[in-house]
Amino acid sequence: MGTTPEKQVWPSLRARDARALIKFLVDAFGFEQTVVYADGDLVHHAQLSWPEGGGIMLGSAKQDGEDDAWPLRPGSFGAYAVTADPDRLYARAKAAGAEITSELRETDYGSRDFAARDPEGNRWSFGTYRGEPRKAADPG
Repeated sequence: MGTTPEKQVWPSLRARDARALIKFLVDAFGFEQTVVYADGDLVHHAQLSWPEGGGIMLGSAKQDGEDDAWPLRPGSFGAYAVTADPDRLYARAKAAGAEITSELRETDYGSRDFAARDPEGNRWSFGTYRGEPRKAADPG
């Protein structure tokens, strides 16, 4: 059986106030600020790492009329992040003022999870479900 490859899919989002969103995601959900390339409040690129693997990339939304090669609408993002301790993360998110959109619960597929919305309107779900095991590669 092979090893799981390193994470190389990076969900990306845009924010009206990227600096404030970065602070919120670090404070409320526990992301780690890995790098931020910015000019003042204009964030060109930021990488936030998820402590349990993977991460996200984000930047400031362009102003109307600006050329934008990656025109993502702020507040339209959604992600699921695996956590071994959803109860602790739920308490942290609530204490930091996250809008909880789904209380802690046990799912019919064996996860313990909850959902929240960040100040930009993005939706986040956190739980213990790690996905199904990968199938072996077809040797043919």
